[in-house]
Amino acid sequence: MDPALVKLALGGVALLGCIGLFFGIGLALAAHKFAVEVNPLVQEVLESLAGAQCGGCGYPGCEGYALAVVNDPEVPPNLCFPGKEKVAARVAELTGKRMAAVEDVIAVARCSRVEGRVSHKHEYIGFASCTAAGLAFGGPSACNYACIGLGECAESCPFDAITMVDSFPQVNPDKCVGCGTCVKVCPKRVLELMTVKARVHVPCSTKDLGKQVRAVCEVGCISCQMCVKKCPAQAVSYQDGLIRVDQAKCIAYGPECQEICVEKCPRKIMRRYQGREVITRQAGGGLKMAA
Repeated sequence: MDPALVKLALGGVALLGCIGLFFGIGLALAAHKFAVEVNPLVQEVLESLAGAQCGGCGYPGCEGYALAVVNDPEVPPNLCFPGKEKVAARVAELTGKRMAAVEDVIAVARCSRVEGRVSHKHEYIGFASCTAAGLAFGGPSACNYACIGLGECAESCPFDAITMVDSFPQVNPDKCVGCGTCVKVCPKRVLELMTVKARVHVPCSTKDLGKQVRAVCEVGCISCQMCVKKCPAQAVSYQDGLIRVDQAKCIAYGPECQEICVEKCPRKIMRRYQGREVITRQAGGGLKMAA
């Protein structure tokens, strides 16, 4: 081989090596200068969280919440819904914040489309998404406020707590942690979070008047407001076309009223909630079925 070519090749290798060394040193200096100091407390909080990445806390994943709860004094330590009281107590201990109460909630469907034999006004053919179907004349159901039934809530649930039965969501109380992901994705706002201590609830979301409701649903609320008038705790109200129950007031009043709102409802759509009799939750966040 020509010695001149060998010399030229070695020179090229040396030049490339010098260029690489130069940029390597430059990157190392830049990394050192612009390095972001990591608070070890953030990592400790992150390791104490449930790690579900559900977003129920309102932050982008567990790391987002860990950063917020450590750095922002206004962020409470009880937003990790899957972790329940055990995790909240640990986060409060690590961050030096006051331990706040953890409301034990699960998702419930505020709709009785199947029971009410609500018919379809048209057959939807398209992308299998409740959001997409809702754009087509409000969805296929004759009730414009009813569950569409394409399972967007079930697909979004990070805990597999929702299964679709007869195109209607069934929430498994053993698996539901109350993260609220399903509530956020439901285009009809049929799902809502409710305390397991609740005594009554209304599985209907219609805002239509009585005549319209009777025409499409056998059990839907007709907004007669009999429950509002009879509730001695003033816990039931009629707001924005919906019957709403202030569960805190209802629970505080106690069972002395014997759920008179349920008894006086002519459509029997005001129901006793049996959740507290069906499940009991352990302090550690786990669930077990009541005997």
